[in-house]
Amino acid sequence: MEEKAALLQNDVVVIGLLISILYFIFYLENSGGNLWQRFFKFFPPILLCYFLPGILNSLGVISGESSQVYPVVSRYLLPPCLLLFTLSLDLQMLKKLGIKAVLVFLAGTLGVILGGPIAVYLVKMINPESFNAETWKGLSTIAGSWIGGGANQTAVKEVLMPSVDLFSQSVAVDILMAEGWLAVLLLGIANKDRLNRFFGGDARLIDEIRDKIAAEAESKSKNPAFIDLMKILAVGFGGTAIAYLCSDAITPFISENYPEMAKFSMTSGFFWVVVIVTLIGIILSQTKVREIEYTGASKIATVFLYILIASIGMQMNLVAIRDNPYLFLVGFIWILIHALFVIIAGKLLKVPYFFVAVGSQANVGGAASASVVAAAYHPALISVGVILSVLGYAVGTYAGFLTAQLLRIASGF
Repeated sequence: MEEKAALLQNDVVVIGLLISILYFIFYLENSGGNLWQRFFKFFPPILLCYFLPGILNSLGVISGESSQVYPVVSRYLLPPCLLLFTLSLDLQMLKKLGIKAVLVFLAGTLGVILGGPIAVYLVKMINPESFNAETWKGLSTIAGSWIGGGANQTAVKEVLMPSVDLFSQSVAVDILMAEGWLAVLLLGIANKDRLNRFFGGDARLIDEIRDKIAAEAESKSKNPAFIDLMKILAVGFGGTAIAYLCSDAITPFISENYPEMAKFSMTSGFFWVVVIVTLIGIILSQTKVREIEYTGASKIATVFLYILIASIGMQMNLVAIRDNPYLFLVGFIWILIHALFVIIAGKLLKVPYFFVAVGSQANVGGAASASVVAAAYHPALISVGVILSVLGYAVGTYAGFLTAQLLRIASGF
């Protein structure tokens, strides 16, 4: 039977619709009304950015399968998005935070890397029918999301290419578990004094960091001029061009001489684009180029990211989410293992609860959720969440691919 054509088939109309949806989501979130504040507590903006386009796709208003929006957005906006996020990596600020904050963050990363394969192994013993030769590919995108963020998740997706149904299920697991864990962490902030005593951390350190960050932000930030915006785009897309040039040389060489590396995704051109563009971002973050962060580099990257999220959403098959409930059990065990890692690290290192909560969300939730947790302490601390999240962007893609291979092994394929 021939598939019914979508109501809107012009991609210019589709991209305009998606960006308008994004605007209204964030407009309502920032409107300040009590009703909308309560609404977004239960339905966070990122959830709507995924699922509203998915609903339109399911209703036949738009078609993720026939549209070229996602292929274009993922190829043209994802690499500069990764580069601009990674560019804001501030090693000096990481030093100010101290090695303990970074170690708690890395403990959370390790919890994601090991937690996924352990969860798959346990659930497979309960119900092996829930896993096939492709399931690990969808679950790997969760690893990209929980170590870095949406951009890293898409990078892993583009390399491994899980089916639309499998990716839809994985996104649902990702959001449900990540937002549930965020709620737990925010509840902990309401009891931060008791938790600080449990972890044995000195909360005065947080006050000192808050004051230093507030002073630095006030002295360096400025409103961007036209030339500043052009420089941001030149760095983002120029770095992307270099990454594609290098990928075009590396991929044929490996495919021809080392075809066995295909199972590790090293014969994928986009794999090398992502690896190289992230490396460029890390290198540039140690130069004066990183000063474009003070004129809005990460804000432009965030715009790219949410356009990307909406284009992913329009490919989702919402009906497929109910087809494999055991994947939600995988996600639940996975997030518990991550939580165990950060709690043990926080206890052993005797850090304030702030570092446990923000370090965890810098992994699982990315910059947006880590900023929410940090802001619950004080708005001046938002940059702490962002800085640790940028560290996640820097390692998220690499760690995501490592986790993918562990998931493949745990799945028995």
